[in-house]
Amino acid sequence: MIRNKSESRKPTIDLSGPEGNAFCLLGYGKQWAKQLGLNWDEIEKKAMDGEYEHLLETLDKYFGEFVIFER
Repeated sequence: MIRNKSESRKPTIDLSGPEGNAFCLLGYGKQWAKQLGLNWDEIEKKAMDGEYEHLLETLDKYFGEFVIFER
């Protein structure tokens, strides 16, 4: 099968697979924060202040411009 290249060059995180695990997502968040020069401790504190959906919302708020989260 031949397909056209995707216009989006953003990495995609499949939330229904192993990458969607909360601990895995926190690991990605830490890595992205370091790459972007953001304060990970502050972001992590906000992300951990709720349940899984809150974690996703927080990560999307800070990193949604650079990564695609898929369900």
